Amino acid sequence: MRSAVSLTPQTTLSSIARMARSLGGFLVLLVAALICLAFVVSAASIFQPISDSHRSAALELFTPLDGSFRSLEETFEALRTFEVLGLDKKPDISLPSCRSVMETLGSSSSVSKDLFYALKVNGILKCEISEEVFEGVVSKIQAAVSSASLLLDFYHSIGSLVLIKDQTFKDDLHLGDTEGIFHSIKALSQSDGRWRYSSNKPESSTFAAGLALEALAGVVLLSSSEIDQSLIATTKNDILKLFDSIEKYDDGALYFDEKLVDAHEHQGPLSTTSSVVRGLTAFAAVSSGNLNLPGDKIVGLAKFFLGIGIPGDAKDLFNQMDSLACLESNRVSIPLILSLPATVLSLTKKDMLKVKVNTVLGSNAPPLTLKLVRVLSSDSKDTSIFENQELKFDPESEEYLLDALPKSVDVGNYIFVFEAVLHDPEHKKIYTMGSQTQVPIFLTGVIKVDNAEIEVLDSDLGIVETKNKLDLAGENLVSLSANHLQKLHLAFQLTTLLGHAFEPHQAILKLRHETGVEHIFLVGNSGKKFEIVLDFLGLVEKFFYLSGKYDIQLTVGDAVMENSFLSALGSIELDLPEPPEKAPRPPTQPVEPYSRYGPRAEISHIFRAPDKRPPKELSLTFLGFTLLPFIGFLVGLLRLGVNLKNFPSSSVPAIFAILFHLGIAAVLLLYVLFWLKLDLFTTLKALGFLGAFLMFVGHRTLSCLASTSAKLKSA
Repeated sequence: MRSAVSLTPQTTLSSIARMARSLGGFLVLLVAALICLAFVVSAASIFQPISDSHRSAALELFTPLDGSFRSLEETFEALRTFEVLGLDKKPDISLPSCRSVMETLGSSSSVSKDLFYALKVNGILKCEISEEVFEGVVSKIQAAVSSASLLLDFYHSIGSLVLIKDQTFKDDLHLGDTEGIFHSIKALSQSDGRWRYSSNKPESSTFAAGLALEALAGVVLLSSSEIDQSLIATTKNDILKLFDSIEKYDDGALYFDEKLVDAHEHQGPLSTTSSVVRGLTAFAAVSSGNLNLPGDKIVGLAKFFLGIGIPGDAKDLFNQMDSLACLESNRVSIPLILSLPATVLSLTKKDMLKVKVNTVLGSNAPPLTLKLVRVLSSDSKDTSIFENQELKFDPESEEYLLDALPKSVDVGNYIFVFEAVLHDPEHKKIYTMGSQTQVPIFLTGVIKVDNAEIEVLDSDLGIVETKNKLDLAGENLVSLSANHLQKLHLAFQLTTLLGHAFEPHQAILKLRHETGVEHIFLVGNSGKKFEIVLDFLGLVEKFFYLSGKYDIQLTVGDAVMENSFLSALGSIELDLPEPPEKAPRPPTQPVEPYSRYGPRAEISHIFRAPDKRPPKELSLTFLGFTLLPFIGFLVGLLRLGVNLKNFPSSSVPAIFAILFHLGIAAVLLLYVLFWLKLDLFTTLKALGFLGAFLMFVGHRTLSCLASTSAKLKSA
């Protein structure tokens, strides 16, 4: 899908923002958004020249790997794109690229295509190529031209010779038998302006037509004598036939599409159109006379390249930039692009219409006379509301200004038609914006609300029971009451700044019951005023026989209405009859989905009162009693006469004895840990390992003691 450069209708956005703040109603915002969306779509024909976004995209898409690109073709496309965009900060690929160029030009095995792109790169980088290298390339290419039969061979070979002539400034570099070569290329042309790639392939190609025109332009440049003008005229006629097959978008953009069935040679609309533009501008530069192409055609091509926005492919970006550069410097006519900083104007603020005219690459156009030739109503495009007014040029801002909008223009959607064509005698250039440029303009303003009133009528006689004046711009809540035999009548008038009756896109009356049930009614337009009559007798089923209080709201909204509003008018107390047995029930009101995640009621919990505990002194006394067995154990050891005389003195038995006592201490520590922290299962596991250890070291200790005791007895 093609996308034009985005517009920024500030006035529309601010209008919607005010609407959102003042209304808070979904329907008003929805309608306003849809209206603005439709306007932006209709304004897609307003194109902007290239911007810094294209430069950023070029740096991102053309990123060299290890300081160079994969081929000389990619190198040229990157360098050409950087050159057209005027990038100062770009990757430095000069050294590796020039090295590649010299290797290609100096190689005897290089094909015509490689030589062609090597010379293209050299034309930008100006590498240091010796005259001997150029001489060798010239002889090789001239031989290739003499033996060429395919269109691509002609294109690359002739294009290479043209590049060498430009880079070496050799005026004596010519082709032999130029008319014969011209005839050989022309023999591949078709009656519809397309070309074939070779005489063996019957399919014609639009992309090939662009290549052929470039090759023919090269033949004219390399000719030592003037080419037969009948051949030039025939080629110009082929160009006009080719343009007969051009395709068009609704916004006026023109493009060429490929018709080849062969997928290998198929090209998309962008590359095909780019090829034709390069061929067209190249041939127009070397041929005398005009091509008789209307300015609308050139402008349409420019709109196509600008309308695609920023391509996401490096090849597409190159084709876009190179084609726009060709259009900006062509001999046929240079397209100018008209753009508006804001296409939404406020009549209340008396905004000034500003128009900027640029070339396709964003350069400032020469001063020209820009006229507003017509203003058309969007409802009736055949009716001109205003004609012929010249815009003033501001040299400081380089914009064209319309001091005052036509007095007959009121709020609404219009089409402004501009026209300007300038011939610059100094540079012999012809600038064109096409025959006419149509720009949709959105005019907003404050709408006056008058004669607003609400009343309760008697159903039978139409007698006014209660009548209240309303100030819809202020806060005046009314309190009404009615029964099912009465009616509710609401009326108001809307007028524009010029006093014309205004019809908004929506006028809605809403009644909301105290239970949350809502009823929405559209307020009709009777010509001079808006009014609605609610006959409660016919609405009892719609109201589900619900008596009680109903809040009344009025919503009036439009994208051009700067003071759109949602106003609370007050309430009405309805007394409706009792519902019959089979009367419809009111719908269940939906539960707010976010209420599930809102805060819950606080849960207050009272814990059980703690049990009564014994006094502290009693607990300490009980602790003392628990220590008595340990004290008794120590006393018993002293009474038994425990000593260390029998502790083994040898090193090995002493170690087992020490380990035995440490194991006993570990068991006691395990009991303490069990009391403080460990659970029963963990304690039993640890005790099992300690028990096995104590059995081993205890057995060895007792064995040593028994052996020592036996030796003493035998002694």
